[in-house]
Amino acid sequence: MTSKTIAQGAEAIITREKDKVTKNRIKKSYRIPFLDEKLRKSRTRSEAKIIKKLEKIIPVPKILKTDEKQEIIMDFIAGKKLSENLEFLDYKKVCKQIAENISKMHNSGIVHGDLTTSNMIYVEKDKKVYFIDFGLAFHSEKIEDKAVDLHLLQQALEAKHFRVWQECYKIIMDNYKPEKYKDIMQRIKVIESRGRYKDKY
Repeated sequence: MTSKTIAQGAEAIITREKDKVTKNRIKKSYRIPFLDEKLRKSRTRSEAKIIKKLEKIIPVPKILKTDEKQEIIMDFIAGKKLSENLEFLDYKKVCKQIAENISKMHNSGIVHGDLTTSNMIYVEKDKKVYFIDFGLAFHSEKIEDKAVDLHLLQQALEAKHFRVWQECYKIIMDNYKPEKYKDIMQRIKVIESRGRYKDKY
């Protein structure tokens, strides 16, 4: 069976073959080849380490192999991408799970960096929400970084799920229980006020 491209972004191509997916970082012709290879290896290694750490904490794809070609080979998660299905599921329960996942992830010192429903898959048989695509993820204990993660999620919900986004975001925030909760909530208000300030000009 030949592999099939299932997603392609600016940074990587995702291909599927049976029950495996391969993430391959794209070469950048505008970079010096040596530096490009070094950067892709570094980012691949970092992403693989983050996923392996999270395997024990929240539902994520299991890494099967990484190699020097800047590839990560993982289990294929057979489920429903939330970006296309959130409104048609029991979204109240799903959003509660999203909040629990984010809480555990942030408590582990990991920021996703691209926290949208496009990077979440609901597996019906397990009743679990899997987080995917940690290409922009990084280790951080900074309040600002965790608050930005949540602010980006709010923007993604509003853009993609405009009929239910307010209810969904409220459920997520009501069930988000990380360490330093009050500090993170306060910082989100500051970030939101920055956005309102920019909108005036």
